[in-house]
Amino acid sequence: MLATMFIIAIVVYGVAYVTYGKWLKNVFALDPNKETPATCLYDGIDYCPTHPAVLMGHHFASIAGAGPIVGPIAAASVFGWLPTYLWVLIGSVFFGGVHDMGSLVASLRHKGLSVGEVVFEWIGAPAKKLFLVFTWLALTLVIAVFLELSAQTFAADPAVAFSAIVYMVIAMLFGWLVYRLGLNLLYSTIIMVPLVIGSIFYGNSSAWVMTTFKFSVEFWRWALVVYIFAASVLPVWLLLQPRDYLASFLLYFSVFIGAVGMIFMSGVDTTKVPMFTGFAPKDGQYLWPLLFITVACGAISGFHSLVGSGTTSKQMRRETDALPVGYGAMLIEGVVAVIALGTLIMAGGMMKGGPTVVYGAGIGKMCGLIGIDPKVGTSLGLLALNSFLLTSLDTATRIARYQFQELTGNRLDKYSATAVGVAIALILLFWKTGNTPAWALIWPVFGAANQLVAAMALLAIGVWVIRCLNKPANFIMIPMLFMLVTTFAGLGLLIVDNLKKQPLLAAISVILLVMAVVLCKMAWGAINKPTDNLCKTE
Repeated sequence: MLATMFIIAIVVYGVAYVTYGKWLKNVFALDPNKETPATCLYDGIDYCPTHPAVLMGHHFASIAGAGPIVGPIAAASVFGWLPTYLWVLIGSVFFGGVHDMGSLVASLRHKGLSVGEVVFEWIGAPAKKLFLVFTWLALTLVIAVFLELSAQTFAADPAVAFSAIVYMVIAMLFGWLVYRLGLNLLYSTIIMVPLVIGSIFYGNSSAWVMTTFKFSVEFWRWALVVYIFAASVLPVWLLLQPRDYLASFLLYFSVFIGAVGMIFMSGVDTTKVPMFTGFAPKDGQYLWPLLFITVACGAISGFHSLVGSGTTSKQMRRETDALPVGYGAMLIEGVVAVIALGTLIMAGGMMKGGPTVVYGAGIGKMCGLIGIDPKVGTSLGLLALNSFLLTSLDTATRIARYQFQELTGNRLDKYSATAVGVAIALILLFWKTGNTPAWALIWPVFGAANQLVAAMALLAIGVWVIRCLNKPANFIMIPMLFMLVTTFAGLGLLIVDNLKKQPLLAAISVILLVMAVVLCKMAWGAINKPTDNLCKTE
């Protein structure tokens, strides 16, 4: 069954890329000869034309996060693997892929600025401020949570911390060699990737690493604060871009291992994880809307639009690269989600420690098929997962800086804008109610908030397609309506469940609902406004 699941997914994604992806390319009228923001606004810091292979690595590593692993495993453990699997396939092709590619292309046509600029141009200034405030606050929450999870991972496994530090250093060396000395990209990759992989094996076998890099969670929190601040303000070619590119090979390797495991692993009891548990298997656990919120990055995620219109669009050297980077990366993420489901089935259900333990153990078993020690394979899986977290963390910090600068009319420099975002994240991390940190109190609303960002991004892109490109936008508006109604339902459940036991969470959910309704009203009014025959951003 595992082999069938994987092969069907590969066929579906392959056909979708060749057919639907090509159709999207034509709808957006991607032109390889049109100047991109990376070239016309080049500054060597944020705007930097980049080889598509490197940009794919950055984009994929940034959008992946832990979502395509944690989300599908959590959803399948409650609702069964079949509805989760189907949503991963359908969602990636018709929802997430359209959302990711659309936000990237829209940003390319608006000077590489965020979806907030698209909102400003085609809906209005008040809508832009509302959208940017909402997304910036969501990003600060992501920074706080991923900072804590990364710090805990480093404290728990010094080998992972050592490997992560090594490839940060190697990444800076890579950026210097490629962009300042002009070393061939292929040669640089051949040299640097083995060093990154070698650090993993050395870290797992070295007693020196286990003692030297054994620090507390508190230490790693502040060390990571220094790192994400640097990643936000340094030239993108020096740290963020090459680190994400090199990290992507860990992710590609885990995908390869997962493919081998799902195709050739035999003797797995596939009956322990139910195919379908029902539309309401547990009290308060409804297939709709919760499945579509929980899976998140495995099918569609609002965070992707922030990455595509934040860092990726500022580095794209040709418009046509938006197809493999925007649409293709989402399909690869769908493959990651399918492999995550495979690890759950191999484990026979949820394990103590949650989805991350399930994934790490599954990858370890799969590594055994190609002669790698399962213990080392488990570390590789966990390091790949931590790479997801770390790349999303540093990218989220840089995007939060962009968002805050746009929100304030670029009156703040990059250092001040970064400091504000990191400071808010630290408040969420350290401020406590009783023994519970602030981020933990409001984190339950993030899933719905993230999917609401996706709906709002699709709404903005749809208005742009209608008003600017003068083309029908049903391929955007239908997914938008589904995600909007789904997130409204999810927020409604949160309000009902927390009205008495957690009033703060209920209040935040109400605020999100109101903001979304106001944005939708503004967008509806904008659609019916007259527009020039020639779009000024084209």
